[in-house]
Order: sequence, then structure tokens, then C-alpha cells
Amino acid sequence: MAFDSLSEKLQNVFKNLRGKGRLSEADVKEAMKEVKMALLEADVNFKVVKNFVKTVTERAVGQDVMTSLTPGQMVVKIVDEELTNLMGSEMTDLNMNAGGLTVIMMVGLNGAGKTTTSAKLAGKFKAKGKKPLLAACDIYRPAAIEQLKVNGEKQGVEVFAMGTQNPVDIAKAAVSHAKDKGYNVLILDTAGRLQVDEAMMQELVDIKAAVEIDNIILVVDSMTGQEAVNVAKVFDEKLDITGVILTKLDGDTRGGAALSIKAVTGKPILYVGMGEKLSDLEQFHPDRMANRILGMGDVLTLIEKAQAEVTEADAAKMQEKLKKADFDFNDYLTSMEQVQKMGGIGSIMGMLPSMGLGGKAGNMAMPDEDETEANMKRVASIIYSMTPEERSNPKIMTPSRKNRIAKGAGVDIAEVNRLVKQFEQMRKMMKQMPGMMKRGKRGGLGGLFSGKLF
Repeated sequence: MAFDSLSEKLQNVFKNLRGKGRLSEADVKEAMKEVKMALLEADVNFKVVKNFVKTVTERAVGQDVMTSLTPGQMVVKIVDEELTNLMGSEMTDLNMNAGGLTVIMMVGLNGAGKTTTSAKLAGKFKAKGKKPLLAACDIYRPAAIEQLKVNGEKQGVEVFAMGTQNPVDIAKAAVSHAKDKGYNVLILDTAGRLQVDEAMMQELVDIKAAVEIDNIILVVDSMTGQEAVNVAKVFDEKLDITGVILTKLDGDTRGGAALSIKAVTGKPILYVGMGEKLSDLEQFHPDRMANRILGMGDVLTLIEKAQAEVTEADAAKMQEKLKKADFDFNDYLTSMEQVQKMGGIGSIMGMLPSMGLGGKAGNMAMPDEDETEANMKRVASIIYSMTPEERSNPKIMTPSRKNRIAKGAGVDIAEVNRLVKQFEQMRKMMKQMPGMMKRGKRGGLGGLFSGKLF
């Protein structure tokens, strides 16, 4: 994730603080110097860093912290609260017209992922029971209209297009079409440029003047760091944007834009793009992101992702199978598919509390993401090489069957033996833990990592 480097550095700072029985003012100030350097290296705006460190230091050297039995934990709590405040305190929703048409104008530079994000957002609205319509107002970029149509089709959302006519006329016609056909959300995918220019801004201003816009969302590439913040300032000054969607936050970026935009522009981050798939768009929760940065995980978002992919009926069915320990390799394949739909092992691991925060978990090592993904593919290959009867009844495995499966999967027979053995061990373990799945709302992913199958 974008904050991996920052997260690691901050956790090291706090690990040192936790190791001290008492904290002096000098200890806090020394730690804050390291925090300041970590934030600057993450490309956070200098003024934002300065104010942040000042606020945290003033709170951290207060009487409540200095006299606390766990001063290190208190400092972490303060940093968590201030990071949350920095990013907006609370999750911000879009302005929606109850019972009427909500018009959203998507703006931004070329390359930020505006067209794909428009389709992602439409999919989010559809999943919430809305009836969205996409409108192709980018008449300049080659294949922009076709790209929107392809993505719209994948999301099951209609795309309104009028070729290369005037974007203002397209926007007005799209509004009329949406009202006539009973759509309640209209998303206008406008044209971007390689850089902010007067012609681009004027076209957006003209669309805003011609159509009643409820939300103007700026899509910015988080990989551009502080430049993303500068772009946000310009667009906000010209258009008075509602908020920002940060794309590519799953990539190898320092994350400074996410920590600076709200403080610099005053406008909230609404969503973040966490992958290339059309489902990889998350509503932005400042408190959850702060927890991720500090290695505390984001279990709530993980649960929401699981709930989006696993129906109540499927979860109940899986839970019953786990209780009776009669699940088979077909169920196991289903669980792996659910993991992939949730963004893969890397996405899930990024939402789990860090293993490097000390305590009992501090001595445990998180599995290597690439190695785990490779092992999952190998396991899937082995299962796909089984007959339907073998998948549903692992007990019938004989040496000759295992040998055939190994050849079909292109692996050594020892790997097949290990998989079958570990699978049986997992079934026995789950039979002894009937209450394990009751702790979560849905159990489709239960036991996936148990037994160290990966």
C-alpha cells in the first residue's frame, strides 16, 4: 500500500517509546523529530507536517501523558487522533438529491484514471440500489468514449454518448435523457488535459453553468505526490470542488497527497482507488486510514469487503460445513475466489493489524505476499487437476490418484500429499472449534489461512 514505508518508520518510532517505562519531554521531542522526517519523506506538505508535529508535541508533553502508566501508548493514541483530524476526522458522503436526479461532474488531468473511476463510482451506486447513468463528455482523448462504454457495460450501467459534439450540449442532453428514463444518478465524465490550462477550465465552467451540478469530484493520481495537492488547489479555486478521489493508492507511492489534501484545500477525500479492477474503489474513512498507517489494521473495511462478496445464505452454508467439518476442495476453491474478489492476499494483509507492534504478535512474521500468492495459484492448480469426485470426497485419494493429479498440475507428488494432509488437519481443527465463525458476521473466508495451506 501507499503508506508502507511511512507505516514502518512510525511503528519503529513508537516501538522505541513503548520500551520506556517513563517518558521525558526530551524523549517525546526526539521521537517527534523522527516522525517529522518520516512525514516529509512521505511527501507530506511541509506546512502540514510542521503544524502536525507541533500539535502532537504539545499534547504529548502534557501532564496526562507524562504521568500515565503507559505513556508510549498514549503518544500513539494522540498521533492516531491527529492523523485522523488531518485527513478529515469523519467519512464524507456525496450530496444526494432525495427523490430526484443527482448530477456528478468528474474532473481531473489525463492519466489520473478519471474515466475508469467514473465507471467504478457508477458501480458503487448501482450496488446501493441506485439507477446510475454515465455520460461521455470527453470528446478529445482518443478512445475515451469507447473506454467508458466498455467499462459501463462491465458494470451493467448505460452510457450516454453523442460522439464529438460540444461537451456542454452533451451534458445538457444527458440530463434530459436521465430524467426521461428515470435515472437518479448522472455521472459526467469530462475531458482532462496533460496539464491545467485555461481552455480546459473554461469548458468545465461552461458545463457547470449550463447544468445544475450537485457534486464536482476531482480525480487525482496519488503517485504524483505534492503535485496532486497543487492540482487540487487550482481546480478548487476555479470550480469549488466537492471533494477528491485519490487513485492508485495501492501502488508504490509515498502517500503524502492523502495526508495533505484536506489540510491544504479544506476539501475532503471521498473515495480511494485501491486497484485496477472496477470493484477496487473504497469510501475513504480517515480514522481507518490512520489505523492502517499506524499498523493497527482496518478490520471494519475488511468485513465490509467480505460482506460485499459473500451472501448471508452462502455464509450460513459455509459455517454449517465448517461446524461439521464436511467442507471439501470445492468449498476451498470458492474461498480462494472470494479472496481474489476482495483484492487478493496483499489487500487483506494490508487491513490486518501489523505483526510488528510488539506483544505476543511481535514475534510472529507476516507471510510473504508474493510467495503466498504463488502458493495459492499452485494449490488451485492441484485442485483443478482433481476429478469432481476427488474434490468432493478427499478421503478417496489413493497414491495413483495423487500421482495423476501431480502430473496434471505440473508439481511434485510431495506437494499433493502435503495439501491433502494439511487439508485433513484443517478439517479436524475446525471441528474442534465450532464457535470460531460466530465472531464474524459472515464466514465465507473462514479457515482459509488455517492449517498453513499457503
